[in-house]
Amino acid sequence: MHKYSILILIIMIIASCKEKGDISDAYGNFEATTTTISSESNGTLLFLKVEEGQELKAGEPIAVVDTTHLHLQRKQLQATIGTLPRKLRNTLADIEVLQNQKQNLIRERDRVMRLVEKKAATVKQLDDLNGNIDVVEKQILAIRSQTNTANAAILAEKEPILAQIAVINEQIRKSYIRNPVEGTVLSKLAEVHEIVRPGSPLYRIAQLDVMELRFYIDGVQLQNLKLGQKVQVLVDNGEDGFKELEGTISWIASQAEFTPKTIQTKEDRVNLVYAIKAQVPNPDGLIKMGMPAEVNFEKKEKNREE
Repeated sequence: MHKYSILILIIMIIASCKEKGDISDAYGNFEATTTTISSESNGTLLFLKVEEGQELKAGEPIAVVDTTHLHLQRKQLQATIGTLPRKLRNTLADIEVLQNQKQNLIRERDRVMRLVEKKAATVKQLDDLNGNIDVVEKQILAIRSQTNTANAAILAEKEPILAQIAVINEQIRKSYIRNPVEGTVLSKLAEVHEIVRPGSPLYRIAQLDVMELRFYIDGVQLQNLKLGQKVQVLVDNGEDGFKELEGTISWIASQAEFTPKTIQTKEDRVNLVYAIKAQVPNPDGLIKMGMPAEVNFEKKEKNREE
């Protein structure tokens, strides 16, 4: 009987040690920064080259929204600019008539001046001719001033039209959508031939080559962590095993919070904890969003009980 008691005690000690060895320092789930790519223009979606799981590079052409109406608007504005030169006033003929009239008056004035010297004409006749010459000169100046003002107003119409064309060019540019960030397509949210508007989501994309593991620790554990520190990350590998990965602490919360209810027991929910993020490389795509993982601040041998 005594032998059986000793055997039971040994088994209990081994089980206890094994159970303690199975306890990791923290537990969490993997996340990824997700970006929703949306349309910036209004119209029919003519082209969308994305599929779920597809890897895209930054700057890659990905979608086209119909720009027919924008091209027509631009063409109309360009035609309006083309008509502006034909609106300009040409007063050369009117000025030429007045110049000829002025020359005739000058010749008549010169003739009367000679007659006045010979006492064959009056000074009043000379003054009248000089007055007529002044009137013609003022008429020429008035026509030139009015023409310049009118033509300047016509030419000023060009700048607002050019600004409208610039706006349309920008709308056309935005209708040719390029993927802004490198990553993997998570979900496709639109189909070709659908009507889209500015802000209409087209697809969601995330960088999955490096995943973020969010986990929580208490104040005592926090004293042993710092940014850039390497940690051991364990993810399920088959039914009874773990795959060991290396993570790097990338973010530590500045304030404590209550333990998230979804991952802790009722007793633990009253404790204050700190949220931590660790960057974990995912070159082979093993890690998925939402996948649970265990964290050890120092490397441990981790085995499941058989």
